[in-house]
Amino acid sequence: MKPILSCRNVMVDFSGFKALQGVDLDVQNKEVLFLIGPNGAGKTTLLDCICGKTRASSGQILFEEKIELSKLPEQKIVQEGIARKFQAPSIFLHLTPFENLEIAMKQKKSLLSILLAKMTQVQHEKIEAILKKVGLFEDRHKLAGSLSHGQKQWLEIGMQLIQEPTLLLLDEPIAGMSGEERTKTGELIKEIAKECTVVVVEHDMEFVRNFSSKVVVMHEGKVLCQGSMKDIQENEEVKNVYLGRSG
Repeated sequence: MKPILSCRNVMVDFSGFKALQGVDLDVQNKEVLFLIGPNGAGKTTLLDCICGKTRASSGQILFEEKIELSKLPEQKIVQEGIARKFQAPSIFLHLTPFENLEIAMKQKKSLLSILLAKMTQVQHEKIEAILKKVGLFEDRHKLAGSLSHGQKQWLEIGMQLIQEPTLLLLDEPIAGMSGEERTKTGELIKEIAKECTVVVVEHDMEFVRNFSSKVVVMHEGKVLCQGSMKDIQENEEVKNVYLGRSG
């Protein structure tokens, strides 16, 4: 099976600090891949390179076998089918979940024109379908600012999904969530992976164990090892540099 995303010898140098030191990684279609590792291992920097927020100093990031991401601006990368959710939710607090998704739809329009334009039935049904998927249909007309922390995270995930990405990048999606919200988020990720590849940066090992299809351990800007969670737990290098530290 050919990977949907391939990283080859990806390096990032911030004025002498080497955040990535030659990352080699393949991501398969519709898998849930978790990036784990100590703080400073390069996990978020790698996501930044994939979505265009940070430019790789050297190396290649190839999407769908033909698109060289390191040569594209952020907006073009989004148009190619890569969506990124950052750790802190970025939503319009004074609008409803329905209106947030309306704005996030693939439209080259201003905020005002989107809100004033007449919505088609197809667009309306698409928004409602996403709201149901992320568990916010019953709260679709509440102000987003009144939602719980977990619901705000789900709303932003919905805002990425409505753009119909092929690859979704999530940075610590369960940070600050309750136990029940974490479980719902994991189930949501599994549901998303039926249609879209998901790459997740996460520190919670129980969450990784329950919802990953592949785990990649990073250390000092490199890929240390990869495999199933069982493989990772039995790896002596991982025990020394990461799992052992966290207990």
